[in-house]
Amino acid sequence: MATIISLDLSRRKASEHALDNLAALVGEDMTAVNQLIIRRMESHVPLIPQLAGHIIAAGGKRLRPILTLASARLCGYDGTRHLKLSASVEFIHTATLLHDDVVDASDLRRGGPSANALFGNEASVLVGDFLFSRAFQLMVEDGSIDVLRILSTASAVIAEGEVLQLTTTNNSATSEQAYLEVVRAKTAELFAAACRIGAVVAARPSSEEEALRTYGLNLGIAFQIVDDVLDYSAEQARLGKTVGDDFREGKMTLPVILAINRGSEAERAFWHRTLDETDFRDGDLEHAQDLLRRHNALRDAIDRARHYGAIARDALGIFHDHPIKQALLDIIDFTVEREF
Repeated sequence: MATIISLDLSRRKASEHALDNLAALVGEDMTAVNQLIIRRMESHVPLIPQLAGHIIAAGGKRLRPILTLASARLCGYDGTRHLKLSASVEFIHTATLLHDDVVDASDLRRGGPSANALFGNEASVLVGDFLFSRAFQLMVEDGSIDVLRILSTASAVIAEGEVLQLTTTNNSATSEQAYLEVVRAKTAELFAAACRIGAVVAARPSSEEEALRTYGLNLGIAFQIVDDVLDYSAEQARLGKTVGDDFREGKMTLPVILAINRGSEAERAFWHRTLDETDFRDGDLEHAQDLLRRHNALRDAIDRARHYGAIARDALGIFHDHPIKQALLDIIDFTVEREF
């Protein structure tokens, strides 16, 4: 059963167009980035472009490279360095998706069959490695040690986040703090780096670089929290993966942590049986969704996401009014007010 969280209608309608508006503002740049992505995923080994093309063409929003393009333009940059770096960001993100789907044994990605379901785990992992390598080639071609340091650090932190998540999976004793550590590393770090390098290529002062890093980091945290809510509340057609995947995989996400902390002994025993022991029975997902509703865990998780969105909003205060600044602010609403 889907849980619908009612939101202010005018805010929701405005947020629905936020990504389209931002993408339009950097449309010419994004066209060049897409062409670059296609060229750079080519290989004399046919399976590589075939598999990489499958996931890249699967309909992703390209939010992270768009953030790099927009951040650079917000900082007044009028060169072309940000194009290769945006492609690098997208390759890093796509590589992590390929690896994630193998680790999670996911069959769906963005509403279609995942790459590992079509091509196998081995090919997905190796093509992910190929895309990571392509990302680093693009960084080296840029020639900036600062950019290389930011994006290479982000790649290492993302890998740490993936490993850290393994230690929280199937562990119903996971704390909210531990969950947030995973989110910051696994998701938010790349958002932060994607925005930060926009200021770096524009040679802006450290205050603007830090502001964009803070914006991206908190936007990324909000983004992941909402994704975790959607796993229990969205319809499968909208979610692009099977509803309840996180539950069946024993992933500890914020809504579940809140429900466990607020629950009775009997309820905690249910979470222990399902998440820790992976002993699933008919009706367990529906019961989990009922517990999340009973303890207002979904709504409160969204409130947490709004909190991080507010921090992201404040971070952009350092910049003068500009259509791109407004579009970046609107992206915060898009992130938090996605359909539940």
